[in-house]
Amino acid sequence: MAKFLHTADWQIGKPFAGIRDESKRAKVQNTRIEAIKRLGEAARTAGAEFVVVAGDLFDSSSADKATVSAACSAIGRIGLPVYAIPGNHDHGGPGSVWNQPFFLEERRNLAPNLTVLLEAKPVECESAVLLPCPLLARSFTTDPTAWLRTPEAFAGLPAGKPRLVLAHGSTQTFDGRWQDEEEVGGASGILDLTRIPWGEVDYLALGDWHGTKQVDAIGKVWFSGTPELDRFVKGGDHDPGNVLVVEALRGVPPRVERQPTSILKWHGLDFDFAADASLDEFQRRLAALLETRAGEDLLELTLGGSLGIEAASKLEAVLETYEARLLRLKLVNRTRIAPTEEEIDALANRTSDPLISGVARCLVEESNGEGEAAEVARIALRELHAACKGGAPA
Repeated sequence: MAKFLHTADWQIGKPFAGIRDESKRAKVQNTRIEAIKRLGEAARTAGAEFVVVAGDLFDSSSADKATVSAACSAIGRIGLPVYAIPGNHDHGGPGSVWNQPFFLEERRNLAPNLTVLLEAKPVECESAVLLPCPLLARSFTTDPTAWLRTPEAFAGLPAGKPRLVLAHGSTQTFDGRWQDEEEVGGASGILDLTRIPWGEVDYLALGDWHGTKQVDAIGKVWFSGTPELDRFVKGGDHDPGNVLVVEALRGVPPRVERQPTSILKWHGLDFDFAADASLDEFQRRLAALLETRAGEDLLELTLGGSLGIEAASKLEAVLETYEARLLRLKLVNRTRIAPTEEEIDALANRTSDPLISGVARCLVEESNGEGEAAEVARIALRELHAACKGGAPA
């Protein structure tokens, strides 16, 4: 029997360009390095003999030196053999990170336990046979698993050791690509699982899909997903943030157990304001979602509906607070400023200042329309309201 940990899509060095604050961006990037340490702990706790990485260990095939050093150091501390194939992000083509002298030297010094499988040929380890299907280019037109359909692929393999395939990409029954604002494109090709000689294969470790998912009916084919969340989930059965502990025997369906490893929390929230009073409900929703944490969460927030001038100013203050607490606030604010009757009256009927009253009436009329001019008028109304109250504009 072989007991091992299946993981993929570490994407060490991912830029996270959407996080504007440099210190917060660095924290999110470093969390991916820390995830290697956590999955190492999970592997040792489970009694795993080795770790397989099914592609995209790095975010780029030209990872910089600092990224290479940090990754190699973390991998070396796992203390178990680690076998990795290149994926579409860190493909093994000419000039890739895997062939660069700096990586080779850092691997030798910091991660002698790491073996990068750049050739499609069997690799026998102590308790299993690995059948790697590395990507040598970002996109592929020839199925990387095609070599498994040749007679020589399994010739001479030991009869008692389980056979483990490592591959990276989409399948005919399941598309591994999913939305990511920084994603240039997935592995643009199809892994044809229907033509794999399943009698010769005991487990297929997949990468590319960032959620954990069993692909086939009997549990031989799994996406492990990324061990640390790296994007906002767009609904559906994604379940990212895990590694898989696998027990494989020759000729027997494997046993697979999910182990959570992610620590960052990526949330999505849509909220429509029905009236000014709904601002309180919005704040309750945020407090329930984010509790009292700071520096641990990322939030994709979409707002709609309408608020009065004063309530809209309070909303801006709430958002400012949470932007400070969150590692990232990705905001789409479609909230319209709709002055209450009291607010309109206070601005449009100022007998002591007919100029302000006239301007306010024009802005109210303009704000009832659509488009950019109406939006500018609504903002101007809020600024005018704040100025008339003697406060600084929000």
